[in-house]
Amino acid sequence: MRALISTYDTTGLDVFARGLAELGVELVTTGGSTDAFLRELGLEPTVIDVPQMLGGRVKTLHPRIHAGILARRDNPEDVATLAEHQIEPFDIVCINLYPFERVAAKQGVTEAEAVEMIDVGGPSMLRGAAKNFAHVTAVCRPERYGFVLDELREDGEISLETRRELAAEAFATTAVYEAAIANWFSERESFPDKLVLSLDKVLDLSYGENPHQRGAYYADRGARAHLLSRVEQLNGKALSFNNLNDLSAGRAIGREFTLPACVIVKHANPCGVALGATIEEAYDKALASDPTSAYGGIVVLNRDVDAALGEKLAEQFVEVLFAPDYDDGALEALRRRKGTRILVDRERRRPSAQQRGLKRVLGGVLVQDADAEIEDRDGWTVVAGTPDEQQWGDLVFAWRVCKHVLSNAIVIATDLATIGVGAGQMSRVDAVRIALDKAAEFGHETRGAVLASDAFFPFPDGPERALERGVRAIVQPGGSKRDDLVIAAVADAGATMVFTGRRHFRH
Repeated sequence: MRALISTYDTTGLDVFARGLAELGVELVTTGGSTDAFLRELGLEPTVIDVPQMLGGRVKTLHPRIHAGILARRDNPEDVATLAEHQIEPFDIVCINLYPFERVAAKQGVTEAEAVEMIDVGGPSMLRGAAKNFAHVTAVCRPERYGFVLDELREDGEISLETRRELAAEAFATTAVYEAAIANWFSERESFPDKLVLSLDKVLDLSYGENPHQRGAYYADRGARAHLLSRVEQLNGKALSFNNLNDLSAGRAIGREFTLPACVIVKHANPCGVALGATIEEAYDKALASDPTSAYGGIVVLNRDVDAALGEKLAEQFVEVLFAPDYDDGALEALRRRKGTRILVDRERRRPSAQQRGLKRVLGGVLVQDADAEIEDRDGWTVVAGTPDEQQWGDLVFAWRVCKHVLSNAIVIATDLATIGVGAGQMSRVDAVRIALDKAAEFGHETRGAVLASDAFFPFPDGPERALERGVRAIVQPGGSKRDDLVIAAVADAGATMVFTGRRHFRH
Protein backbone atom coordinates (compact mmCIF):
# COMPACT_ATOMS: atom_id res chain seq x y z
CA MET A 1 0.00 0.00 0.00
CA ARG A 2 1.08 3.56 -0.70
CA ALA A 3 0.03 6.70 1.20
CA LEU A 4 0.44 10.17 -0.26
CA ILE A 5 0.86 12.67 2.58
CA SER A 6 0.74 16.47 2.18
CA THR A 7 -0.34 18.38 5.28
CA TYR A 8 -0.06 21.97 6.47
CA ASP A 9 -1.20 21.05 9.98
CA THR A 10 0.98 18.28 11.39
CA THR A 11 -1.17 17.65 14.48
CA GLY A 12 -1.19 13.90 15.13
CA LEU A 13 0.77 13.20 11.96
CA ASP A 14 3.72 11.72 13.86
CA VAL A 15 1.62 8.91 15.31
CA PHE A 16 -0.28 8.35 12.06
CA ALA A 17 2.81 8.25 9.85
CA ARG A 18 4.70 5.95 12.21
CA GLY A 19 1.65 3.69 12.45
CA LEU A 20 1.39 3.46 8.66
CA ALA A 21 5.10 2.74 8.33
CA GLU A 22 4.90 -0.03 10.94
CA LEU A 23 2.15 -1.64 8.87
CA GLY A 24 4.39 -1.64 5.82
CA VAL A 25 2.67 1.25 4.04
CA GLU A 26 5.01 3.21 1.76
CA LEU A 27 4.93 6.90 2.68
CA VAL A 28 5.07 9.29 -0.28
CA THR A 29 5.45 13.10 -0.31
CA THR A 30 5.98 15.82 -2.88
CA GLY A 31 8.85 17.25 -0.84
CA GLY A 32 8.62 20.46 1.15
CA SER A 33 7.64 20.80 4.80
CA THR A 34 5.75 17.50 5.05
CA ASP A 35 8.76 15.58 3.80
CA ALA A 36 11.06 17.41 6.24
CA PHE A 37 8.67 16.68 9.12
CA LEU A 38 8.56 12.96 8.38
CA ARG A 39 12.36 12.75 8.07
CA GLU A 40 12.76 14.46 11.44
CA LEU A 41 10.73 11.54 12.83
CA GLY A 42 13.32 9.14 11.42
CA LEU A 43 11.06 8.01 8.58
CA GLU A 44 12.19 7.78 4.96
CA PRO A 45 9.35 8.79 2.66
CA THR A 46 9.53 8.44 -1.11
CA VAL A 47 9.58 11.80 -2.87
CA ILE A 48 7.73 12.01 -6.18
CA ASP A 49 9.93 13.62 -8.77
CA VAL A 50 7.69 16.34 -10.23
CA PRO A 51 8.80 19.78 -11.40
CA GLN A 52 7.96 22.79 -9.26
CA MET A 53 7.03 26.09 -10.88
CA LEU A 54 5.99 29.60 -9.92
CA GLY A 55 7.58 29.50 -6.51
CA GLY A 56 5.82 26.26 -5.55
CA ARG A 57 2.37 27.34 -6.71
CA VAL A 58 2.48 24.54 -9.29
CA LYS A 59 3.76 21.31 -7.77
CA THR A 60 1.05 18.79 -6.99
CA LEU A 61 -0.94 19.65 -10.15
CA HIS A 62 0.81 16.94 -12.14
CA PRO A 63 -0.33 13.72 -13.90
CA ARG A 64 2.10 11.59 -11.86
CA ILE A 65 0.13 12.58 -8.77
CA HIS A 66 -3.42 12.86 -10.03
CA ALA A 67 -3.25 9.75 -12.19
CA GLY A 68 -2.05 7.81 -9.15
CA ILE A 69 -5.03 9.12 -7.20
CA LEU A 70 -7.76 8.79 -9.84
CA ALA A 71 -6.85 5.51 -11.52
CA ARG A 72 -9.57 2.85 -11.30
CA ARG A 73 -7.92 -0.43 -10.35
CA ASP A 74 -10.73 -2.47 -11.95
CA ASN A 75 -10.46 -0.63 -15.29
CA PRO A 76 -7.92 -2.31 -17.63
CA GLU A 77 -7.34 0.89 -19.61
CA ASP A 78 -6.51 2.84 -16.43
CA VAL A 79 -4.16 0.12 -15.23
CA ALA A 80 -2.45 -0.03 -18.64
CA THR A 81 -2.03 3.75 -18.68
CA LEU A 82 -0.33 3.70 -15.28
CA ALA A 83 2.02 0.96 -16.46
CA GLU A 84 2.83 2.80 -19.69
CA HIS A 85 3.84 5.93 -17.81
CA GLN A 86 5.42 4.08 -14.89
CA ILE A 87 3.01 5.64 -12.35
CA GLU A 88 2.21 3.81 -9.14
CA PRO A 89 -1.27 4.27 -7.64
CA PHE A 90 -2.03 5.59 -4.15
CA ASP A 91 -4.20 3.72 -1.67
CA ILE A 92 -4.36 6.46 0.99
CA VAL A 93 -4.32 10.22 0.43
CA CYS A 94 -3.77 12.23 3.61
CA ILE A 95 -4.29 15.95 2.98
CA ASN A 96 -5.14 19.02 5.00
CA LEU A 97 -5.37 22.51 3.59
CA TYR A 98 -3.76 25.90 4.00
CA PRO A 99 -5.37 27.78 6.91
CA PHE A 100 -7.13 30.39 4.78
CA GLU A 101 -9.80 31.28 7.36
CA ARG A 102 -7.35 31.74 10.21
CA VAL A 103 -5.03 33.97 8.18
CA ALA A 104 -7.82 35.98 6.51
CA ALA A 105 -9.40 36.67 9.92
CA LYS A 106 -6.22 38.24 11.35
CA GLN A 107 -6.39 41.93 12.04
CA GLY A 108 -4.40 43.90 9.48
CA VAL A 109 -3.91 41.03 7.03
CA THR A 110 -3.42 42.24 3.47
CA GLU A 111 -5.36 40.98 0.49
CA ALA A 112 -2.17 39.50 -0.98
CA GLU A 113 -1.42 37.60 2.24
CA ALA A 114 -4.93 36.15 2.33
CA VAL A 115 -4.84 35.16 -1.33
CA GLU A 116 -1.58 33.25 -0.82
CA MET A 117 -3.44 31.06 1.66
CA ILE A 118 -5.90 29.89 -0.99
CA ASP A 119 -4.93 26.26 -1.47
CA VAL A 120 -5.25 24.94 -5.02
CA GLY A 121 -3.40 21.64 -5.10
CA GLY A 122 -4.66 20.35 -1.75
CA PRO A 123 -8.38 20.53 -2.54
CA SER A 124 -7.72 19.04 -5.98
CA MET A 125 -5.94 16.00 -4.53
CA LEU A 126 -8.54 15.59 -1.79
CA ARG A 127 -11.45 15.79 -4.23
CA GLY A 128 -9.74 13.31 -6.55
CA ALA A 129 -9.23 10.82 -3.73
CA ALA A 130 -12.84 11.26 -2.57
CA LYS A 131 -14.16 10.79 -6.11
CA ASN A 132 -12.19 7.54 -6.40
CA PHE A 133 -13.31 6.28 -2.96
CA ALA A 134 -13.95 2.86 -4.49
CA HIS A 135 -10.17 2.40 -4.49
CA VAL A 136 -8.66 5.24 -2.40
CA THR A 137 -9.02 6.33 1.22
CA ALA A 138 -9.23 10.12 1.61
CA VAL A 139 -8.13 11.33 5.06
CA CYS A 140 -8.45 15.05 5.80
CA ARG A 141 -8.96 15.33 9.57
CA PRO A 142 -6.36 14.48 12.24
CA GLU A 143 -9.25 13.21 14.41
CA ARG A 144 -9.62 10.31 11.93
CA TYR A 145 -6.00 9.14 11.99
CA GLY A 146 -6.50 6.74 14.87
CA PHE A 147 -9.71 5.35 13.36
CA VAL A 148 -7.97 4.58 10.05
CA LEU A 149 -4.99 2.98 11.79
CA ASP A 150 -7.23 0.80 13.95
CA GLU A 151 -9.10 -0.54 10.92
CA LEU A 152 -5.86 -1.23 9.05
CA ARG A 153 -4.40 -3.09 12.02
CA GLU A 154 -7.53 -5.15 12.54
CA ASP A 155 -8.53 -5.92 8.94
CA GLY A 156 -5.43 -5.20 6.87
CA GLU A 157 -7.45 -2.84 4.68
CA ILE A 158 -9.96 0.01 4.76
CA SER A 159 -13.52 -1.10 4.02
CA LEU A 160 -15.61 0.39 1.22
CA GLU A 161 -18.08 1.69 3.79
CA THR A 162 -15.32 3.58 5.61
CA ARG A 163 -13.88 4.93 2.36
CA ARG A 164 -17.32 6.20 1.39
CA GLU A 165 -17.74 7.85 4.81
CA LEU A 166 -14.33 9.51 4.58
CA ALA A 167 -15.10 10.67 1.03
CA ALA A 168 -18.17 12.49 2.32
CA GLU A 169 -16.00 14.21 4.94
CA ALA A 170 -13.48 15.18 2.27
CA PHE A 171 -16.10 16.76 0.00
CA ALA A 172 -17.62 18.57 2.99
CA THR A 173 -14.16 19.86 3.90
CA THR A 174 -13.43 21.20 0.42
CA ALA A 175 -16.96 22.67 0.16
CA VAL A 176 -16.56 24.54 3.45
CA TYR A 177 -13.10 25.70 2.40
CA GLU A 178 -14.38 27.09 -0.90
CA ALA A 179 -17.35 28.67 0.90
CA ALA A 180 -15.02 30.53 3.26
CA ILE A 181 -13.07 31.91 0.30
CA ALA A 182 -16.25 32.85 -1.58
CA ASN A 183 -17.65 34.62 1.48
CA TRP A 184 -14.39 36.50 2.00
CA PHE A 185 -14.54 37.82 -1.57
CA SER A 186 -18.26 38.65 -1.31
CA GLU A 187 -17.98 40.58 1.97
CA ARG A 188 -17.88 43.76 -0.10
CA GLU A 189 -21.52 43.10 -1.08
CA SER A 190 -24.38 43.30 1.43
CA PHE A 191 -26.38 40.55 -0.27
CA PRO A 192 -24.29 38.75 -2.94
CA ASP A 193 -25.98 36.85 -5.78
CA LYS A 194 -24.66 33.58 -4.35
CA LEU A 195 -24.86 33.17 -0.57
CA VAL A 196 -22.90 30.17 0.69
CA LEU A 197 -23.47 28.97 4.24
CA SER A 198 -20.56 27.40 6.06
CA LEU A 199 -21.39 25.73 9.38
CA ASP A 200 -19.64 23.42 11.83
CA LYS A 201 -21.58 20.99 14.00
CA VAL A 202 -21.11 21.86 17.65
CA LEU A 203 -23.50 19.48 19.37
CA ASP A 204 -25.96 16.65 18.78
CA LEU A 205 -29.17 17.56 20.61
CA SER A 206 -31.36 15.22 22.60
CA TYR A 207 -34.16 15.96 20.12
CA GLY A 208 -35.54 18.72 17.93
CA GLU A 209 -38.45 21.05 18.51
CA ASN A 210 -40.52 17.94 19.29
CA PRO A 211 -39.35 14.52 20.56
CA HIS A 212 -39.99 12.83 17.19
CA GLN A 213 -37.60 15.26 15.43
CA ARG A 214 -33.84 14.85 15.42
CA GLY A 215 -31.78 17.92 16.19
CA ALA A 216 -28.24 19.31 16.13
CA TYR A 217 -26.63 22.69 16.72
CA TYR A 218 -24.34 24.17 14.08
CA ALA A 219 -22.33 27.36 14.44
CA ASP A 220 -21.14 29.74 11.75
CA ARG A 221 -17.71 28.56 10.72
CA GLY A 222 -15.05 30.92 12.00
CA ALA A 223 -17.46 32.88 14.20
CA ARG A 224 -15.53 34.67 16.96
CA ALA A 225 -18.35 33.92 19.42
CA HIS A 226 -21.46 31.79 19.15
CA LEU A 227 -24.21 30.47 21.40
CA LEU A 228 -22.11 27.78 23.09
CA SER A 229 -18.58 29.03 22.57
CA ARG A 230 -16.62 28.73 25.81
CA VAL A 231 -19.68 27.36 27.59
CA GLU A 232 -19.26 24.43 29.98
CA GLN A 233 -22.10 22.22 31.23
CA LEU A 234 -21.72 21.22 34.87
CA ASN A 235 -24.96 19.34 35.47
CA GLY A 236 -28.13 18.03 33.90
CA LYS A 237 -29.38 16.24 30.82
CA ALA A 238 -28.32 16.84 27.25
CA LEU A 239 -29.46 20.12 25.76
CA SER A 240 -32.46 20.10 23.44
CA PHE A 241 -33.41 22.23 20.44
CA ASN A 242 -35.86 24.27 22.52
CA ASN A 243 -33.31 24.74 25.30
CA LEU A 244 -30.88 26.36 22.89
CA ASN A 245 -33.55 28.44 21.18
CA ASP A 246 -34.63 29.83 24.57
CA LEU A 247 -31.04 30.26 25.71
CA SER A 248 -30.27 32.28 22.59
CA ALA A 249 -33.19 34.59 23.40
CA GLY A 250 -32.06 34.93 27.02
CA ARG A 251 -28.46 35.69 26.13
CA ALA A 252 -29.53 38.30 23.58
CA ILE A 253 -31.59 40.14 26.21
CA GLY A 254 -28.89 39.82 28.85
CA ARG A 255 -26.37 41.51 26.56
CA GLU A 256 -28.51 44.65 26.61
CA PHE A 257 -27.53 45.39 30.23
CA THR A 258 -24.36 46.00 32.23
CA LEU A 259 -26.00 46.26 35.68
CA PRO A 260 -26.77 43.00 37.53
CA ALA A 261 -29.51 41.47 35.38
CA CYS A 262 -31.70 38.37 35.38
CA VAL A 263 -33.62 37.15 32.34
CA ILE A 264 -36.17 34.34 32.55
CA VAL A 265 -37.30 32.97 29.18
CA LYS A 266 -40.12 30.61 28.24
CA HIS A 267 -40.77 29.56 24.65
CA ALA A 268 -38.34 32.17 23.29
CA ASN A 269 -40.11 35.03 25.10
CA PRO A 270 -39.00 36.78 28.29
CA CYS A 271 -41.52 36.23 31.06
CA GLY A 272 -39.41 38.11 33.61
CA VAL A 273 -36.52 40.56 33.22
CA ALA A 274 -35.10 42.76 35.96
CA LEU A 275 -32.09 44.78 37.02
CA GLY A 276 -31.00 45.05 40.64
CA ALA A 277 -28.35 46.36 42.96
CA THR A 278 -27.30 42.70 43.31
CA ILE A 279 -27.87 39.67 41.13
CA GLU A 280 -30.03 38.13 43.85
CA GLU A 281 -32.29 41.19 43.84
CA ALA A 282 -32.49 41.04 40.04
CA TYR A 283 -33.54 37.37 40.22
CA ASP A 284 -36.18 38.03 42.88
CA LYS A 285 -37.72 40.82 40.79
CA ALA A 286 -37.60 38.82 37.55
CA LEU A 287 -39.23 35.78 39.17
CA ALA A 288 -41.94 37.93 40.74
CA SER A 289 -42.86 39.27 37.31
CA ASP A 290 -44.56 35.99 36.30
CA PRO A 291 -43.73 33.06 38.60
CA THR A 292 -46.17 30.77 36.80
CA SER A 293 -44.54 31.14 33.39
CA ALA A 294 -41.09 30.95 34.97
CA TYR A 295 -41.73 27.30 35.89
CA GLY A 296 -39.47 25.19 33.70
CA GLY A 297 -37.91 28.25 32.09
CA ILE A 298 -34.41 29.34 31.13
CA VAL A 299 -32.64 31.61 33.64
CA VAL A 300 -29.79 33.81 32.39
CA LEU A 301 -27.72 35.78 34.91
CA ASN A 302 -24.85 38.17 34.21
CA ARG A 303 -23.18 37.82 37.62
CA ASP A 304 -21.77 34.86 39.58
CA VAL A 305 -24.16 32.76 41.67
CA ASP A 306 -23.39 32.48 45.39
CA ALA A 307 -24.73 29.94 47.88
CA ALA A 308 -27.73 32.05 48.92
CA LEU A 309 -28.91 32.57 45.35
CA GLY A 310 -28.12 28.94 44.56
CA GLU A 311 -30.56 27.86 47.29
CA LYS A 312 -33.28 30.09 45.84
CA LEU A 313 -32.74 28.79 42.33
CA ALA A 314 -32.80 25.20 43.59
CA GLU A 315 -36.31 25.79 44.92
CA GLN A 316 -37.55 26.41 41.37
CA PHE A 317 -37.84 24.06 38.39
CA VAL A 318 -35.27 25.55 36.01
CA GLU A 319 -34.59 23.84 32.68
CA VAL A 320 -31.34 25.69 31.97
CA LEU A 321 -29.32 27.96 34.25
CA PHE A 322 -26.70 30.18 32.63
CA ALA A 323 -24.23 32.35 34.59
CA PRO A 324 -20.56 33.40 34.54
CA ASP A 325 -19.74 31.13 37.50
CA TYR A 326 -21.02 29.42 40.65
CA ASP A 327 -19.42 29.04 44.07
CA ASP A 328 -19.21 25.62 45.73
CA GLY A 329 -22.24 26.22 47.94
CA ALA A 330 -24.35 27.22 44.95
CA LEU A 331 -23.37 24.11 42.99
CA GLU A 332 -24.09 21.87 45.95
CA ALA A 333 -27.62 23.28 46.21
CA LEU A 334 -28.28 23.35 42.46
CA ARG A 335 -27.14 19.78 41.85
CA ARG A 336 -29.96 18.55 44.05
CA ARG A 337 -32.07 19.27 40.97
CA LYS A 338 -30.75 16.47 38.77
CA GLY A 339 -32.54 17.71 35.68
CA THR A 340 -31.31 21.32 35.76
CA ARG A 341 -28.75 21.97 33.05
CA ILE A 342 -26.13 24.18 34.70
CA LEU A 343 -24.06 26.12 32.19
CA VAL A 344 -21.00 28.27 32.87
CA ASP A 345 -20.46 31.24 30.57
CA ARG A 346 -16.75 31.87 29.99
CA GLU A 347 -17.26 33.81 26.75
CA ARG A 348 -16.30 37.46 26.98
CA ARG A 349 -16.34 38.25 23.28
CA ARG A 350 -19.46 39.52 21.55
CA PRO A 351 -20.80 38.09 18.27
CA SER A 352 -20.16 40.17 15.18
CA ALA A 353 -22.76 42.89 14.68
CA GLN A 354 -22.53 42.21 10.92
CA GLN A 355 -23.90 38.69 11.29
CA ARG A 356 -26.85 38.16 8.95
CA GLY A 357 -30.23 37.03 10.17
CA LEU A 358 -31.55 33.85 8.54
CA LYS A 359 -35.04 32.39 8.65
CA ARG A 360 -36.00 29.14 6.97
CA VAL A 361 -39.14 29.25 4.80
CA LEU A 362 -40.61 26.70 2.44
CA GLY A 363 -37.93 25.87 -0.10
CA GLY A 364 -35.57 28.66 0.86
CA VAL A 365 -34.15 31.10 3.36
CA LEU A 366 -34.98 34.73 4.11
CA VAL A 367 -31.86 36.82 4.76
CA GLN A 368 -31.66 40.17 6.50
CA ASP A 369 -29.28 42.39 8.43
CA ALA A 370 -29.20 41.49 12.10
CA ASP A 371 -31.29 43.78 14.33
CA ALA A 372 -28.29 44.39 16.54
CA GLU A 373 -28.51 48.07 17.39
CA ILE A 374 -30.91 49.60 19.90
CA GLU A 375 -31.86 53.26 20.11
CA ASP A 376 -31.13 55.18 23.31
CA ARG A 377 -32.99 58.15 24.72
CA ASP A 378 -30.76 60.76 23.09
CA GLY A 379 -32.42 60.07 19.75
CA TRP A 380 -35.98 59.83 21.03
CA THR A 381 -38.65 62.51 20.61
CA VAL A 382 -40.94 63.45 23.47
CA VAL A 383 -44.40 63.93 21.93
CA ALA A 384 -46.53 64.21 25.09
CA GLY A 385 -45.73 65.21 28.66
CA THR A 386 -42.26 65.32 30.18
CA PRO A 387 -40.65 62.12 31.53
CA ASP A 388 -38.89 62.38 34.88
CA GLU A 389 -35.60 60.58 35.44
CA GLN A 390 -37.18 57.48 36.95
CA GLN A 391 -39.53 57.21 34.00
CA TRP A 392 -36.64 57.65 31.59
CA GLY A 393 -34.83 54.74 33.22
CA ASP A 394 -37.88 52.48 33.06
CA LEU A 395 -38.67 53.52 29.49
CA VAL A 396 -35.16 52.68 28.27
CA PHE A 397 -35.27 49.38 30.18
CA ALA A 398 -38.71 48.42 28.81
CA TRP A 399 -37.68 49.34 25.26
CA ARG A 400 -34.58 47.15 25.42
CA VAL A 401 -36.64 44.20 26.65
CA CYS A 402 -39.46 44.80 24.15
CA LYS A 403 -37.06 44.51 21.24
CA HIS A 404 -36.64 40.80 22.10
CA VAL A 405 -40.31 39.89 22.61
CA LEU A 406 -42.17 38.16 19.77
CA SER A 407 -44.43 40.55 17.86
CA ASN A 408 -46.90 41.99 18.46
CA ALA A 409 -45.02 42.88 21.65
CA ILE A 410 -45.97 44.90 24.71
CA VAL A 411 -43.86 45.23 27.87
CA ILE A 412 -45.05 46.91 31.07
CA ALA A 413 -42.32 47.73 33.57
CA THR A 414 -41.64 49.57 36.80
CA ASP A 415 -38.54 49.96 38.95
CA LEU A 416 -36.35 48.38 36.21
CA ALA A 417 -38.37 45.15 36.18
CA THR A 418 -41.04 43.73 33.91
CA ILE A 419 -44.46 43.26 35.48
CA GLY A 420 -46.44 42.28 32.39
CA VAL A 421 -45.51 40.96 28.94
CA GLY A 422 -47.89 40.51 26.01
CA ALA A 423 -46.21 38.55 23.21
CA GLY A 424 -46.91 37.15 19.78
CA GLN A 425 -50.45 38.45 19.35
CA MET A 426 -52.15 39.14 16.03
CA SER A 427 -53.69 42.31 17.51
CA ARG A 428 -51.63 44.93 19.35
CA VAL A 429 -54.55 45.87 21.59
CA ASP A 430 -54.79 42.19 22.63
CA ALA A 431 -51.09 42.26 23.50
CA VAL A 432 -51.77 45.28 25.73
CA ARG A 433 -54.68 43.49 27.40
CA ILE A 434 -52.60 40.38 28.08
CA ALA A 435 -49.72 42.39 29.54
CA LEU A 436 -52.12 44.26 31.86
CA ASP A 437 -53.87 41.05 32.88
CA LYS A 438 -50.52 39.41 33.65
CA ALA A 439 -49.59 42.31 35.89
CA ALA A 440 -52.93 42.10 37.72
CA GLU A 441 -52.71 38.31 38.06
CA PHE A 442 -49.58 38.56 40.19
CA GLY A 443 -50.60 41.66 42.14
CA HIS A 444 -48.33 44.15 40.40
CA GLU A 445 -49.26 47.81 40.67
CA THR A 446 -49.59 49.37 37.20
CA ARG A 447 -50.22 52.89 38.47
CA GLY A 448 -47.11 54.86 37.52
CA ALA A 449 -45.73 52.05 35.33
CA VAL A 450 -44.34 52.46 31.82
CA LEU A 451 -45.26 50.61 28.64
CA ALA A 452 -43.18 49.76 25.57
CA SER A 453 -44.57 48.71 22.20
CA ASP A 454 -42.29 47.22 19.53
CA ALA A 455 -44.22 48.96 16.72
CA PHE A 456 -46.57 51.91 16.43
CA PHE A 457 -50.12 51.96 17.77
CA PRO A 458 -52.49 52.18 14.79
CA PHE A 459 -55.33 53.42 17.01
CA PRO A 460 -55.60 55.03 20.45
CA ASP A 461 -57.39 51.97 21.91
CA GLY A 462 -54.22 50.21 23.08
CA PRO A 463 -52.77 53.18 24.96
CA GLU A 464 -56.23 54.03 26.36
CA ARG A 465 -56.48 50.57 27.99
CA ALA A 466 -53.10 51.07 29.62
CA LEU A 467 -53.84 54.63 30.71
CA GLU A 468 -57.08 53.51 32.36
CA ARG A 469 -55.00 51.11 34.48
CA GLY A 470 -52.60 53.83 35.59
CA VAL A 471 -49.71 53.54 33.09
CA ARG A 472 -48.07 56.99 33.02
CA ALA A 473 -45.44 56.76 30.27
CA ILE A 474 -45.31 55.02 26.89
CA VAL A 475 -42.46 54.41 24.45
CA GLN A 476 -43.18 53.38 20.86
CA PRO A 477 -41.67 53.94 17.40
CA GLY A 478 -44.40 56.25 16.08
CA GLY A 479 -45.16 56.54 12.39
CA SER A 480 -48.87 55.71 12.27
CA LYS A 481 -51.29 57.71 10.12
CA ARG A 482 -53.19 58.28 13.35
CA ASP A 483 -50.25 59.34 15.51
CA ASP A 484 -52.05 62.62 16.26
CA LEU A 485 -55.02 60.73 17.76
CA VAL A 486 -52.73 58.52 19.86
CA ILE A 487 -50.71 61.51 21.09
CA ALA A 488 -53.91 63.38 21.96
CA ALA A 489 -55.22 60.44 24.00
CA VAL A 490 -52.00 60.30 26.02
CA ALA A 491 -51.81 64.06 26.48
CA ASP A 492 -55.47 64.27 27.56
CA ALA A 493 -54.73 61.69 30.25
CA GLY A 494 -51.83 63.81 31.52
CA ALA A 495 -49.38 61.05 30.68
CA THR A 496 -46.09 60.96 28.78
CA MET A 497 -45.14 59.43 25.45
CA VAL A 498 -41.90 59.27 23.46
CA PHE A 499 -41.21 58.11 19.91
CA THR A 500 -38.03 56.17 19.09
CA GLY A 501 -38.35 56.42 15.32
CA ARG A 502 -37.56 52.72 14.74
CA ARG A 503 -39.57 49.56 15.23
CA HIS A 504 -38.27 46.14 16.30
CA PHE A 505 -40.55 43.41 14.98
CA ARG A 506 -39.43 39.90 15.93
CA HIS A 507 -41.22 37.04 14.20
